[in-house]
Amino acid sequence: MGATDTLAEYFDFRAHDTDLRTESIAGLTTFLAMSYIILVNPFILAQAIDIPGYGFTATVQMIAIGTIIASAVAIFVMAFYANRPFGLAPGMGLNVFFAYTVVIGMGIHWTTALAAVFVEGILFIAITAIGAREYVIRLFPEPVKFAVGAGIGIFLLFIGLLEMSIVVPDPDTAVTLGGLATNPAALLGLFGLLITFVLWARGITGSIIVGILGTTVLGWLTYFSGLAGNEVLPGALVAEDGGLSFAVVTSPQYDISPLLFAFVDGLRDVDPLTFTLVVFTFFFVDFFDTAGTLIGVSQFGGFLDEDGNLPDIDKPLMADAVGTTVGAMVGTSTVTTYIESSTGVEEGGRTGMTALVVGLLFLAALVLIPLIAMIPAYASFIALVVVGIIMLEGVLDVEWQDPAWAVSAGLTITIMPLTYSIANGLAAGIIVYPIIKAATGELEDVRLGQWLMALALVGYFYVYTSGMLG
Repeated sequence: MGATDTLAEYFDFRAHDTDLRTESIAGLTTFLAMSYIILVNPFILAQAIDIPGYGFTATVQMIAIGTIIASAVAIFVMAFYANRPFGLAPGMGLNVFFAYTVVIGMGIHWTTALAAVFVEGILFIAITAIGAREYVIRLFPEPVKFAVGAGIGIFLLFIGLLEMSIVVPDPDTAVTLGGLATNPAALLGLFGLLITFVLWARGITGSIIVGILGTTVLGWLTYFSGLAGNEVLPGALVAEDGGLSFAVVTSPQYDISPLLFAFVDGLRDVDPLTFTLVVFTFFFVDFFDTAGTLIGVSQFGGFLDEDGNLPDIDKPLMADAVGTTVGAMVGTSTVTTYIESSTGVEEGGRTGMTALVVGLLFLAALVLIPLIAMIPAYASFIALVVVGIIMLEGVLDVEWQDPAWAVSAGLTITIMPLTYSIANGLAAGIIVYPIIKAATGELEDVRLGQWLMALALVGYFYVYTSGMLG
């Protein structure tokens, strides 16, 4: 039996109607869509992590290595234990909370923040092992489960358009159309997006990869031909003086000993109440972000059963729990399942082989960081816009004529992009569902656990919005 046959048997390609080529393309697509985290996460966390004797650049390099290690471990658990095509890495939003709210805002030492992440990871491993996380997720109202996919789609679409500068912030209207006529990067992104849509519409396998790589090549050609300046290049390679700097990506700092188990020091002399609040916030956001992503991407891939549940969801949940714990050990923030996994699912990824390819590419990034850094944001975020559009088909699964479904699903879908949080969208839908059910005289359809979960989420929002977390 050859290697291909062994992989086909282990990941059960036949049962999932897939093959090694399809899974490999899907894995590469997911990796390209989420590889930005290898550079973005270190730049965010390095704002808060101050290692004596090491400068900013060295700190960024060390965190990049930690990011890769934590991601790869979590992804391999997803591949071999859960056999699902999902990628994992330190979550965007959670890293911002870690750096700017907990460390910089609240003045908590970064080692203590890592300790909070570690405790959260251990808690997740424990409650996942006994099935508690799966039980809570099964309590999610049906309209929330079936609306998550469309909500994530709009969220992806919004993120992609913002990162490509096709949509830009505006002080009067929150957002507006970007200056496409004067922004070469936005024009390149828009052109690449249109080409990718054409390829996808024509049924071209790997259309998203072709779009990303083709747009990247076009961007570099416009730079070297003099048709555009540094604005078409990846921001990580543009120095403050306007020149190019490859220092961050050409000489990775492989000695990460200052970050290894640094969280242990953070457990000393901590304020119990503050530490508990930080752990609770990490716990809540990671729980609902991961749950929302798993359900949304699974709906998109046809993995859900007739009740909107993902069979054996405890296994992919364990992957993010293990990743979070290992991440804290190597100096990075909470690891979670990535919504960019939907790009690989769109390319046909159906098994853990897709995740295995993603994990191997993360490890390869230890020596290929310079190549990843060559891809500009306007190219890599093409994947999010394309998949975001495709995922809107999820609205067809919602029973819009039912008031409880309409209100719960509608809030789930819209609150996600408007608050930049999958967790907030889920929470809004969960809170309002029992209320509308009671108002329409269908109180008997609401389970006690759904009321308790709604009350717990109200309590969370009170804590989070009252300023108790700094």
